[in-house]
Amino acid sequence: MQLHLLVAAPVMLLCLLLQCGAVALCLRRYARFQNKWQGREPLWMDAVLLTSVMLLTLFCNFAQMVVWAGLFMVLGEFDTLGAALYHSAVNFATLGYGDIVMSPRWRMLGPIESALGILMFGLSTALMTAAVLDVVKSQMARLREAGPS
Repeated sequence: MQLHLLVAAPVMLLCLLLQCGAVALCLRRYARFQNKWQGREPLWMDAVLLTSVMLLTLFCNFAQMVVWAGLFMVLGEFDTLGAALYHSAVNFATLGYGDIVMSPRWRMLGPIESALGILMFGLSTALMTAAVLDVVKSQMARLREAGPS
């Protein structure tokens, strides 16, 4: 178990840095967008903004799956990147199909990746929720300013 954690620690750290970078980038861009438009943005801009946040977090999660797949390849668990990536995605998304199982020596890396995947999807969901709530709050403020119709 200690060997698994020792091997997984650098990958987990890299994944955390990727996710934190994506969150920071989203927040910074979102704040700049809000400062520039301050309630004047058209509806299509809200849709573009939310789509951008969702795509960035999705891309970040996929990049983390690729990092884990790379580790599996380095450890010699898979012959092809496709199989390693599929196994990584199943672990990261906590699907647990079980159709591909790693060797007993490295099998514990699956649950470690799953635990990290839960955390990363949680962070992605929190970021998307915050963006959606801010857009809703902005729309509500605009409606209040417009008065009754």
